Amino acid sequence: MENRSAARLRDAIWTCSWLILLASPLAAAAVGPGREGGKVELALYYETLCPYCSNFVVNHLFKVFDSGLISILDLKLVPYGNARIGANDTVTCQHGPWECLLNTVEACAIDVWPDLSEHFPLIYCIEKLVYSHDYAQWESCFEPLGLDSKLVSDCYAGGRGKELELEYAAETNALQPPHQYVPWVVVDGKPLYDDYVNFMSYICEAYSGTAKPEACSKLSLNRVQLREARKSLPVCYLKEKMSSPAFKVVRSAVESMMGWTKMLLDA
Repeated sequence: MENRSAARLRDAIWTCSWLILLASPLAAAAVGPGREGGKVELALYYETLCPYCSNFVVNHLFKVFDSGLISILDLKLVPYGNARIGANDTVTCQHGPWECLLNTVEACAIDVWPDLSEHFPLIYCIEKLVYSHDYAQWESCFEPLGLDSKLVSDCYAGGRGKELELEYAAETNALQPPHQYVPWVVVDGKPLYDDYVNFMSYICEAYSGTAKPEACSKLSLNRVQLREARKSLPVCYLKEKMSSPAFKVVRSAVESMMGWTKMLLDA
């Protein structure tokens, strides 16, 4: 019991620590002098508790760092997804209050640490915990990465987080063509639809510079296999309702979330 949860947590923290070491020099190289051609814009529109979004972040998106593709990328993360804005700017998330909390936490992280090499490892760590069903442990991600959690809690409790989510709502709702589901992966303004797992090949094709990373030549060889693999990829559709089992999990977690929010406001 303890061993399984602790093992997942250790694995997530170890991966995050490794990733920040990897991401920092690569992110620095990405803005280094002498690079030819414009970078490719890669945007991920997602929501934190959609299992297919966490799967994409944990098992696919991180590869842009490992492969060196980050050197030709401007990567943007938009944690809002299929949420909806109601009366008085209330935000309702597809997978309930926990998702609204984590969407806002990740939005605050991006706002507080705009450098990709800082906010991506934190988001990766949180999504790794989502992927392993341990997302209630999300606060454990800050310390191993040397990040001050109070900056995010102040953002969330002070209202800045709500402002960010409303901004992300406007951006997501203004997408053309409109997003149909998440993860919604966009390369240079063009959505990849259900071929999103093949996103690295699209990045290589879109890059106009002369110094393409070595990974691009390897990707062209397995393009067909990747196209075949994407046929079984599920997504969280915009009009999908929360399933009963998921609702029970969210309901049982609301009290914990509300206690955390009260603690922030009383601090």
